[in-house]
Amino acid sequence: MTESENIKDIAAAGTAEELILSADGVRMAVEAILFAAGHPMTYEKIADAVGISTEEAEACADELQMMYEGRGIQLIKLQQGCQLVTKEPFLPYIRKALGIRRGGNLSRASLETLAIIAYHQPVTRSYVDEVRGVDTGYVVSSLVEKGLIASKGRLDVPGRPTLYGTTDAFLRVFGLESIEQLPPMSLFLQKNEDGKDPDASAELLEESVAD
Repeated sequence: MTESENIKDIAAAGTAEELILSADGVRMAVEAILFAAGHPMTYEKIADAVGISTEEAEACADELQMMYEGRGIQLIKLQQGCQLVTKEPFLPYIRKALGIRRGGNLSRASLETLAIIAYHQPVTRSYVDEVRGVDTGYVVSSLVEKGLIASKGRLDVPGRPTLYGTTDAFLRVFGLESIEQLPPMSLFLQKNEDGKDPDASAELLEESVAD
């Protein structure tokens, strides 16, 4: 059965509840879900919607990822799900077509703070302050607003300060499937006693994007 014939069968079947999808139909359904969502979808939600296992949903994502090679869009995989996104080389054309101003780049202070949190998470704001040597309250709040970091609970000490960690949005922005894909800090850290160097951390984060 060709892809066009499969689509016709899907349309004729009516509602999703009445439909039993073929292998091609499952792949197309997953593609349609990701396209319509416009944000990351967990394999669990995809599997529940299509009537397959989470393992099958992830395998389907792998197939779609290969299908998009050499095209203007790509499927990126996250820890528990995936998302359809455009490829970076085409961003200038997208911005021009949609009238989007460039802007939005992270400042050096934001990048340093984000790097410290990414490599040492979960951490408190006071820990970040100590490493950077300055008050990072505004920067941390800004990163929370951008969705790059979020609360991961509270530290069990007097005052119960908030613990911060990176989010799926952070992984998407830096092109990572999981936090484990960050290059080892030891490759870039300067030889200092406490092993904390926010400048080196920031450079390492920039390096991971460049790769």
